Amino acid sequence: MKPSQRCQSVQLIITDVDGVLTDGRVIYDNQGIESKAFYIRDGLGIKLWRKAGGKFAIITGRNSHVVQLRASELGLDAVRQGTEDKRKTASEIMRHFGVTAEQTAYIGDDLPDMAVMQIVGLAVAPADAANEVRDAAHHVTQLAGGRGCVRELVEFILQNQKRWDDVIQMYSSSVSPAAGTSQRT
Repeated sequence: MKPSQRCQSVQLIITDVDGVLTDGRVIYDNQGIESKAFYIRDGLGIKLWRKAGGKFAIITGRNSHVVQLRASELGLDAVRQGTEDKRKTASEIMRHFGVTAEQTAYIGDDLPDMAVMQIVGLAVAPADAANEVRDAAHHVTQLAGGRGCVRELVEFILQNQKRWDDVIQMYSSSVSPAAGTSQRT
């Protein structure tokens, strides 16, 4: 089945964090405080997906206060940190939201993500994912992790569901350039 066909039933997107929502680097300052850089367009992509009625979740093997802050800012539907068995956690999230594996897309960049990719309807890898992960994916984005791959995935799914124009129209009609308002992404 073509990736475009796999998009048709997707209702839930699950993503890894490091290497997908970030460029994979973990930075510590001299006090041991962790920081990560999130790409703003990925954030807007997540918001657009949620405006379109989709669910969005994070599964990550690490625990990070920064990830919780970003997830809260974006209003994510589920966040699971410190996960050793991503496949089991993904199955629990799918059950929680009442969606099947075929209705789920997962985007991951490295070997711990492959078990989830084997069970979902649409398995996606960023352009700079590990070779084995790109080979296992149904679709590989053109953009790298931490550089817009999640936004690209959201657009890919919505375009193939023939809902992208509706999302753009909904978004553009709700933002008035004259109002000078900003929306956090």
